[in-house]
Amino acid sequence: MSTYRSRPSLAALALAAILATPLSAGADEGCAAAEGCAEPEEIPEPLHFESEHRLRMGDTELEYTALAGTLELQDDEEKPIAHFGYTAYLRKGGDRTERPVLFAYNGGPGSASMWLHMGILGPQRTVIEDLAFTTEGPFRRVPNEHSVLDVADLVMIDPVGTGFSRAVGEAEGKDFWGVDDDIASVSAFIVRWLTEHGRWASPKYLLGESYGGIRSGGVAHTLLTEHNVALNGVVLVSPYMDYAAGNAGTSIDLPYVNYLTTFAATAWYHETVEDRPADLETFVAEAEAFALDAYAPLLLKGARATEAERAAVLEGMERFTGIDADFWDRANLRIDEGTFAKELLRDRRKVVGRIDARYVGDGIDHIDDRFEYDPFFPAIGPAFVATFNDYYREALGVKTTREYVTSAGLWADWEQAHREPGDSRPTPVPNTGVDLAHAMQQNPKLRLLVLQGYYDLATPLGATRYFLDHMDLAPRQRGNVTLELFEAGHMMYVHPESMPRFATALRAFVRGDD
Repeated sequence: MSTYRSRPSLAALALAAILATPLSAGADEGCAAAEGCAEPEEIPEPLHFESEHRLRMGDTELEYTALAGTLELQDDEEKPIAHFGYTAYLRKGGDRTERPVLFAYNGGPGSASMWLHMGILGPQRTVIEDLAFTTEGPFRRVPNEHSVLDVADLVMIDPVGTGFSRAVGEAEGKDFWGVDDDIASVSAFIVRWLTEHGRWASPKYLLGESYGGIRSGGVAHTLLTEHNVALNGVVLVSPYMDYAAGNAGTSIDLPYVNYLTTFAATAWYHETVEDRPADLETFVAEAEAFALDAYAPLLLKGARATEAERAAVLEGMERFTGIDADFWDRANLRIDEGTFAKELLRDRRKVVGRIDARYVGDGIDHIDDRFEYDPFFPAIGPAFVATFNDYYREALGVKTTREYVTSAGLWADWEQAHREPGDSRPTPVPNTGVDLAHAMQQNPKLRLLVLQGYYDLATPLGATRYFLDHMDLAPRQRGNVTLELFEAGHMMYVHPESMPRFATALRAFVRGDD
């Protein structure tokens, strides 16, 4: 459990209107005179690095200021509790009240914003070879012609425990490591940043990837209801929104149904299915109909299903996943994405990626069902980490020996309970699609753009469709929701053909194009 409940509410962080001079950790004044009393640990100055740059995008050359460092957050007693890491890009010229600002983050929980930063949003991007293991230097970065900087200023956020962000003073990291504490602290950072940079009047957008979906749903509602900050739009990239709908491997049947279309898309891509249609969309649509009309009812019936019903579904599972019906029968018609990734190409002694199922690596332990590693991360991770650190420390001039934490792996320590809008008690696991729906109901002009890959075994298409279909929205608000699908994985922006489509959709959304 998060221990922050015994402290002042994190949601009150933004009440401190100005950035305070760093203070020492609190201690009684008489303590120093007492025998054996330890000296309080001094809180370091927040990091701050500023530099000027240019970026050519087509026929336009943009001039912008880059701000990199940490912003000090305080509790409602004005005690420092965190140094929150961020990188902001602010275009020069124009009316800052008219120019949109986009706040963006990855997920995890425990993932820094480096992936979005160097993958698609920032002024520089990492060069990788699609589907190859880009593990041999020299690693390259190039000016990013797909950056969002032509239509919006950009603030990349690293929540506490990632990047350079850390708890300070009397606070601890675990005070921030939970669904609701994370929502509160990120909301507080955004409010503080708006104050520090005079951007209250600007159009405001959120962009969250993966667990950043759960964060965004909660932040959109918290900003509106606790801080009176109305957003123009929310962008969800491969969103994880509903724990119960998107976590196969539990005793809940729903996520197994939601995973089937992604299993089918992956099997289609790797050509492991018979009578494979020429186009992906047709096959996925057939798989979705089977999942909803045959697979889900059978799981719901449980032991009451007849042998004939079970046999028909087993035949369909083999048809759409390329995995033998006997395997599905022995698995009682339920496998998680790790088992699927290991089983699909077992005869080739290969394993497919979880984050992007297009990626293939050599299998390890060919008789085990456990998913030992995801080939996607070793394929692109070294290049992203190398180029980000080179860019951050050399081009942006961030001079510190502190390690930039790209993946903190906070999931095991994460408090999952979430208090949904209007509930007096938290639910054991989160679904912030509820929060987002409440925000859209109270702000009827709030628009939602969802970008989803077919080959995403981490946050599957079926779970994304499920959360969207079950948002409690008025019919007219459904027109504010757009879903874009990509023949790529979780990070569709690393796919060369999807990269310009991603950028085009994002630019149009921020501009408010019809």
